[in-house]
Amino acid sequence: MALLSRVAERLYWGARYVERAEDTARIIRSYGDLIIDLPSDVPLRWEPLVELTGSEPLRGDGRGEREVMEFLIADTSNPSSIGTTVARARENLRTTREVLPREAWYALNALHQYVSSEAERAVGRRTRDRFLGRVIDDSRRLDGVLESTMTRANPYRMWRLGRLIERADMTTRVVGLRAASILQMRAEGYTQTQVQDPVTGQIQAISEATTFSEGDEPVRDDQDEVQWMSALRSVSALQMYQRATHGPIEGPSVVRFLLYYSAFPRSVQGCLDEIRAVLAQLPDPDTVVVALDKAEAVLASCDPGADDGVVLDAAMETVQAALADLGRAVDVRYLSLGG
Repeated sequence: MALLSRVAERLYWGARYVERAEDTARIIRSYGDLIIDLPSDVPLRWEPLVELTGSEPLRGDGRGEREVMEFLIADTSNPSSIGTTVARARENLRTTREVLPREAWYALNALHQYVSSEAERAVGRRTRDRFLGRVIDDSRRLDGVLESTMTRANPYRMWRLGRLIERADMTTRVVGLRAASILQMRAEGYTQTQVQDPVTGQIQAISEATTFSEGDEPVRDDQDEVQWMSALRSVSALQMYQRATHGPIEGPSVVRFLLYYSAFPRSVQGCLDEIRAVLAQLPDPDTVVVALDKAEAVLASCDPGADDGVVLDAAMETVQAALADLGRAVDVRYLSLGG
C-alpha cells in the first residue's frame, strides 16, 4: 500500500506524542511514589524530572514540586508536557482519520478532551494520580484498538515505528533519571554507603568525607533498592524483572534488564528488535537499517556504570544520540516530502 509522506509523517509523530505523554505520566507517578517512600532526610528533589524532556532547566527559583509538575503536565510552552503532546497527537491524527479505525480516533479525542479540562488541576496532589492513571489507561486503550483492528499495512507500520523509537528513548531517560539522582545526592554530600562497626556491630551511615579503618564492611542500603524499584515501576517492569532475574534488585542488574533484555518489550534492545521487524516490511529501508545497525552497536558497546552517576548519565546520552540519528534516518527516508 503506497503511503503519502504527509500521512506517514503525521502517523509517525502522532504515535511518538502519544507514547511520550504515556511514558511521562508513568515516570511522574513513579517518582512521586518514590519521594513518599524515601526518608525525609534523603535529598531527592523534583527538578531531575525535567531531564525527561530534554528541555532547558527551569528558570528562576521555582524548582519545587508544583513548578515542576506545572512544567511537565500543563505548561503549553513546554513542547513535551503531557498537555502539549496529547494536543499535538490529536492534531496529527485528526487529518489522517481515513486510515485509522474510527474507535482509535474516538479514544484519542476523548483523551484530549480530558487532558484539556483536567491538566491544570492535576498539578496539585489531590487529583494528580487519577489524572496520570487516565493518561496511561487511555494510551493503552488506543494501542489496543489499533493492535486488534488496524490492517497490517504501511500506516500501521509507521505508527509502530513512531511508538518504538519514542519508547526506546524514554527508557534511556528512566535510567538517566536514576543517574541524575546519584549525582544530586553526591553534590549535596549525601552517600548511601553504610558500614558496620567491627567492635559494636552497629550500622552507621558515613559521608563521602568520612574515613573508616581497614576491616569495616559496607552494608547494602535499602534506599538504593527502593530507587531502582521505582525505575522499574516507571516502565511497568518490576514483575517481569523479578521473574527474569530471580535475584535482588540491584543497579547493575536493573540497567542490564532495561537496556539489553530483549524479551521485555520496553527494553531498549527489545524496541530495536521490533523496529527491525517493522523496517523489513517497509519499502527500501536500507538507509534506515544502517542507522539501526549503528544504534545497536552503540548500545552493545556502551559500558553503563550503574553505581557511578557520571558514567551512567554519559552512557545514556550516547544511546540517546544514536536513537536521534535513527529518527533522522526515518525522517529522510519516509517522512520528508519527496522521500
